[in-house]
Amino acid sequence: MATRSYTSRRELEEHSFHPAVSLLVPLAAIILQALLPKPLPRLAILDLPLIVTLFFAVSRRSPIAGALTGAAIGLVQDALTNQPIGVNGMAKTVIGYAAASIGVQVDVENLSTRILINLGFSLVNSTLLFLINRRLIGQPGFHLSWFHELLRAVINTAVAIPIFVLLDNAKRTD
Repeated sequence: MATRSYTSRRELEEHSFHPAVSLLVPLAAIILQALLPKPLPRLAILDLPLIVTLFFAVSRRSPIAGALTGAAIGLVQDALTNQPIGVNGMAKTVIGYAAASIGVQVDVENLSTRILINLGFSLVNSTLLFLINRRLIGQPGFHLSWFHELLRAVINTAVAIPIFVLLDNAKRTD
């Protein structure tokens, strides 16, 4: 007689990473985000910390870990850029939590799912940054070109897919 296991999908597919990967990959993404646009202004369209936040959130499949990862990455990103402290921290906290929550329910190893997640959350990030700057900080002159934000989402998605494949190799099986 077969026995049934009531282990949840999240428990079966939750991934962990070596502590060095968990620390160095986000740090490298933040430093590259801060330094690359200075000599190459066209690279300002990339949001490498967002890509890393999404990867770790959907891989770990823990909304709390996703929120904490997003908060840490966002706050360090704010510290190294000219944003007010907390703007990216708030946006990436929400995104980390939501992405991890979706990662519990959906197969995030699938390429089409990864494309949709990156595209969708890149647009959500732009919307959150707009709302935080306009409503919370009160910058009435803060405007977004939604065509530019859609282009940003497409470019970030194109860059995220190979990064996700590279980071998949860093997953540990416990």
